[in-house]
Amino acid sequence: MLTPTLSPPVVYVIDDDSSMRAALQDLLASVGLKVCAFTSTREFLARPTDDAPGCLVLDVRMPDQSGMDFHRQMLALGIGLPVVFITGHGDIAMGVTAIKRGAIEFLTKPFRDQDLLDAIQQGLEQDRARRAHAAASAQLQERWRSLNEGEREVVRRVVQGLLNKQVAAQLNLSEITVKVRRANAMRKLQVQSLAALVRITEKLERLA
Repeated sequence: MLTPTLSPPVVYVIDDDSSMRAALQDLLASVGLKVCAFTSTREFLARPTDDAPGCLVLDVRMPDQSGMDFHRQMLALGIGLPVVFITGHGDIAMGVTAIKRGAIEFLTKPFRDQDLLDAIQQGLEQDRARRAHAAASAQLQERWRSLNEGEREVVRRVVQGLLNKQVAAQLNLSEITVKVRRANAMRKLQVQSLAALVRITEKLERLA
């Protein structure tokens, strides 16, 4: 079982307007959220993000790089943070584009504080789920790497529906050796049934 992270969530704010940054920091701090504020995407990229669930509140229009342009680049940069856009100059088409690209919300200034807080909480929950999935996937791949090649060969054939004696014939092994390798593989993968073994190999194939 995975141990849940004890690190508090972090809300990152990128907005070139100092008064807006200050207002957002005060609002988020008032509900107990940790805030890291930046004047530009360049400043944000210069600081490593915390190893904790997070959400990015991103202004659309900024001098160096627009929020929309940065949002397009985030995947290539390896940044998986959910994004909540805020803007004083947005339009419906821009908002639709942002949402289609995966943004949580697109809020036009002045917006209701509660609307922003709700969107941020949604983003934090989404990032918690993303991080949990990534951790589970990494753990699963680590278990698979703990198998030796002989154990992997047995598993690949067992999940195809072959009996131990059929696996033994294909690999030119004794049936006892196949049984031992199969048992070792299931122990290392932490599964106790053929059905669970099939499911875990299907997950591994999707991760490959």
